[in-house]
Amino acid sequence: MSPRERLFVRPRHGAPGDPDEPPPPRPRGRPSAEDPGEQARRSGRRGRLLGTVFVVALVALIAAALLHTPGGLTGIDPGKQMPPFAVPLAKGTLVGDANIATHAHEGESGEVPACKVRGSQVLNICELGERGPVVLALFVNGASCPRVLAEMQALKGSFPGVQFAAVAIKGSRSGLRRLIARQGLTYPLGLDEDGALASLYKVLGCPQVNFAYPGGKVQSRALLNTPTTAQLRSRVAALVAASRARGWTGSAG
Repeated sequence: MSPRERLFVRPRHGAPGDPDEPPPPRPRGRPSAEDPGEQARRSGRRGRLLGTVFVVALVALIAAALLHTPGGLTGIDPGKQMPPFAVPLAKGTLVGDANIATHAHEGESGEVPACKVRGSQVLNICELGERGPVVLALFVNGASCPRVLAEMQALKGSFPGVQFAAVAIKGSRSGLRRLIARQGLTYPLGLDEDGALASLYKVLGCPQVNFAYPGGKVQSRALLNTPTTAQLRSRVAALVAASRARGWTGSAG
């Protein structure tokens, strides 16, 4: 692993090789005479290629995780605690790998427990669980996988006490910022730049939508494919009802 800090405390200031840096200016000269239709076709091919690359990346992550995860990848079992993590927000400037430490001084997992890594530019799953029930989507920004984010956004207003959040496994920050703007997302979206959450959360499909009680215990099996709005609404409503049965009194719409 690279020597990047798992506390992601280093701001990005246009470092060499920064994928979010603007491209260099095009050389001056005669304008291109390329047909606009051909430009559009090339843009479409690039988009399809990018989607394929991300899907292949997820498959590679899953294959690697299968080799290191006893029992395979099925999502976190109901009743188990959601593994702690803290990742940089895609819209922020903090840089680094996911902190997945459960205790201090865990080497590559993190020097500080993940639950203690907080801030305005951090998505911390422990902090979300302290506020209420959690609906967490883990996804790859390619093909149809990000569609679930819009479905979650559509439900957010109906369940104000539920903490909706998403984390992209790998991918580019600039691409995630465009996704946030395109879908009008108002809930936190983080970036797991080194893909640590793929094995930690036993990701099998894209997207994986996780449901947890206040406090972070998993309420039900994760959805391992893109649900319809009706399916997702039903699962979120069930999460709210189960949370209330356990004594949660927060706002739920």
